This record gives sequence, structure tokens and C-alpha cells, in this order.
Amino acid sequence: MSQTPPLAKQREILERLYRRELTVESALALLEQTTVADLGFAQIDLDRERRCGFPEVIFCEGKTPEHVAAIVEQLQSAGQSCLATRVNEAQAELLHERFPQAEQDRVARTFWLAAPHRQGGEVLGRVAIVTAGTADLPVAREALVTVRAFGCHAELLADVGVAGIHRLLRHLDRLRQMDVLVVVAGMEGALPSAVGGLVSCPVIAVPTSVGYGASFGGLAALLGMLNSCAANVVVVNIDSGFKGGYVAALIARRRCAAATSGE
Repeated sequence: MSQTPPLAKQREILERLYRRELTVESALALLEQTTVADLGFAQIDLDRERRCGFPEVIFCEGKTPEHVAAIVEQLQSAGQSCLATRVNEAQAELLHERFPQAEQDRVARTFWLAAPHRQGGEVLGRVAIVTAGTADLPVAREALVTVRAFGCHAELLADVGVAGIHRLLRHLDRLRQMDVLVVVAGMEGALPSAVGGLVSCPVIAVPTSVGYGASFGGLAALLGMLNSCAANVVVVNIDSGFKGGYVAALIARRRCAAATSGE
């Protein structure tokens, strides 16, 4: 199975064109094949890592185990890393059978298979994922896996909600060393505002669907976070640990790169 990344394939095609081993039409057709893989049921974006810094991520809900495995195989054959979210039990079993070397987190419901060029790479940026309660852990761990997949240092601080704010304050020095915080909370969603008023970095709030009737499946937490009076708090969708982790990693890596270059 080929492990050549799309960029290397594109360079090879252009060099063949330069040597007149290919016509312009043939080269264009081959270049198109390096950016999109047509599986019939899915059009895999093989160019996303070059454009956006991270390969296409598989959202597994609504897909059969065979569909998910086929997409993973395509990304792997293109020399790309593969992150899958919302992996159900049937999908997880097939993925473990096909890719035993991959990392699976059954709490987060994630699958991670690193490409060779991402293994043992430089760690850029520091992110902490903070949860209000233990019930928020599935969403928080989805964020944690995502941040680490990006190549950032990530830490998890669980069960430090506002019902016992002293639990949070014990870790304040640690949190202030981070480039970005991802704060995950259900119920009334108060924790991101409390954290935001204590730190100088961006706080990405992730509302969860944890709570009783009037929490309306996370809507109460979402609205509370959107109306936060802490100016450094921004909000992603309900239960979207992946989105919170993804944006946090982008910010942390850029901040680290800027500090390294002296900008």
C-alpha cells in the first residue's frame, strides 16, 4: 500500500511533466486524483491537510462500519493521519480488527491513526481541557484526543465545577501556564465564565447535554455561555468536544509558532 503523501505525488507528476513524460492533459488528470479520492459513497479530501493543517476527519455517525474502514484505508494509503469521532461499538470492533496499531478511546468514542510524519513530531502549544463534572468526560476526552492529534501538549482537569469552586482554584497556577483552555460544562454552564475571569488566555466553552429537564439537552448551558460577561470566552456547539479541541489546537500552535519566531 502506497504511503506517498499527496504533495510528494504532485511534485512527482510535475517533474514528469517537465521531463515531457506526460502531456498537460494527463498531468492535470493525475493531479486531480491526488486531491480527491472518489469512493462512490464518499469524496475524500486529500488536500485538506495542506490547506488547513490537518487531514479530513471522519464523523462516524450515520456511516456503516465498512464505510468508516474504507475511508480510513484511503487516508492511510495517501500517507495521511486519520482521526474519527463518534465511533460506535460495531465500528470500533471492525477498526480494531483492521488497524490494531491505532489508538481508540472508548469513552471519547474516537479513533486515531497517526501517519509516519506525525509520529514523534515536535509538540507545539499547551492546552488544558477542564470539565465541570465527571459526566462531561466523554465530550472532554473527545477534545483531548483532538488536541493531541494536532501535536499539542494537552492536559485534562476533571470535576472542578462551580458547586465547589475551591477545586478549581487549587489548579489556577497550572491553568495560567496554558495557551488555550477548553472548558466543558453542562447544567447551567457557569464554569467557563468563572475560569475566564481568572486567566489571560482564550477560553473555548463547550456546552454539554448533561443535566435535568430545564437544561433542555444543553441549550441552557449554551445560552449561558453565549451570554458570558468574561470577554475571553467563545463558544462552540453542544457536545462538540472535537470542535473545541480543534480550534484550541489551531490557536495554541499559532501562538507557539509566533513566540518561537519572535513575532
